[in-house]
Amino acid sequence: MAILSCYLMPHPAIMIEEVGGRETQKVAASVKAADTVAREIKELAPDTIVIISPHGPVFYDALCIYDFPLRGSLADFGVPQIKMDFVRDDELKEELLTRAEHKDIPATTAGKASFFGFGINKKLDHGVTVPLYFVTKHFKEFKLLPIAFGMLPYEELYAFGRLIRESAEALAKKVVVIASGDLSHRLTYDAPAGYDVNGRIFDNKLVEILKTFDIKALKALEPSLIERAGECGLRSIWTMAGALDGYRVKSEVLSYEGPFGVGYCIARFKPDGRGDSILQELYQQRRDEIDERRAKEDPYVRLARYTLETYVREGRIPELPDDLPEEMLSSKAGVFVSIKKHGQLRGCIGTYLPTRKNIAEEIQRNAIAAGYEDPRFYPVGSDELEDLEYSVDVLTKPQPVDSKDMLDPKKYGVIVRKGARSGLLLPDLEGVDTVEEQLRIVLAKAGIRPDEKYQIERFEVIRHV
Repeated sequence: MAILSCYLMPHPAIMIEEVGGRETQKVAASVKAADTVAREIKELAPDTIVIISPHGPVFYDALCIYDFPLRGSLADFGVPQIKMDFVRDDELKEELLTRAEHKDIPATTAGKASFFGFGINKKLDHGVTVPLYFVTKHFKEFKLLPIAFGMLPYEELYAFGRLIRESAEALAKKVVVIASGDLSHRLTYDAPAGYDVNGRIFDNKLVEILKTFDIKALKALEPSLIERAGECGLRSIWTMAGALDGYRVKSEVLSYEGPFGVGYCIARFKPDGRGDSILQELYQQRRDEIDERRAKEDPYVRLARYTLETYVREGRIPELPDDLPEEMLSSKAGVFVSIKKHGQLRGCIGTYLPTRKNIAEEIQRNAIAAGYEDPRFYPVGSDELEDLEYSVDVLTKPQPVDSKDMLDPKKYGVIVRKGARSGLLLPDLEGVDTVEEQLRIVLAKAGIRPDEKYQIERFEVIRHV
């Protein structure tokens, strides 16, 4: 069997005593479980360890295989004397890239990305070095293939994980796959990403899913819950899980704890004979979800999608449909069009005051701008259109605010001004639950310091999704 076993391992450097000192005692359960994993890997004696990291060269639209020298240290954590140096499995790398190209799964290498101008830190990140610190205490006779997941749909990551298994089988290699990743970063009020009650809910749900290796339940996790949890390991888990597609799996959670506000989980997933593949079922579910969403679109969202799709495919702004509601043709308002892809923002452009003769034309203009002019993203391509989700916010006229008590981040959007500087934030955004957080974000967008005097306006929106 090519895949000997798979593991989920966290990557906090504080688990390493030379880094954490006495604080390491607070994660004793994780340290003990990591040592158990390392001893098991020694017994398995794999030819190659494939490790999936969230902290390497992560790209929006592709997985990335590290092809620079596999050297690293814990110098960033004050312990430069702990160094690591591995031999890469180039044979497995080339087999994976060939199969990914054949299956149209976007994958690249750090070297190719550097050629196109992406700045890449060519040393092993802590998503690799921390788990392997424990492994190499017991076993060093392996080649390594580190991979950074991409911000791709979970089904694509799962399909790439399956290619890891197929490549290992084709080359008759014994492989262990490690998913490096932490769970929620928002478990306590002093957590790195701040507190959110959904952090603990997410961790509890995910740990239960891992205990049974229930991929359908993993797929059913709510996108809003995932976003609010502030995790970094879910895509690593999806990629690793794909390596076990077509097998029955014996799973066990070896430890879970979160004393520093971040969830650390260590788990084992061992193939236990052939089972059923669910890859095509996952793809079909994704297609069904898109079709269902499109069938429920209201005229506002449908117009935004139709406009951008026509512009991308034909290079023109389409004529307005004949069946639009009267209010879209006779009323004026500011409009924001937001686009998401695989749950991640893909573009958002809007006007807080009307600039066109009606709402319909305002939607058309801002749909194209969201797809082509948002400086945070490259222009939308025709190959992305089927995966995009749209929302349209129609704004009321902004009103001056004399007191912060008049704000409510769930009900009101906010505009701040100081001279020529201004910023706007829509209401009811994921993770923005307090007036203080709303103002912090919008002031940062405007380049206004909190201690400066500035004007505040509020507005309401009618949200179409």
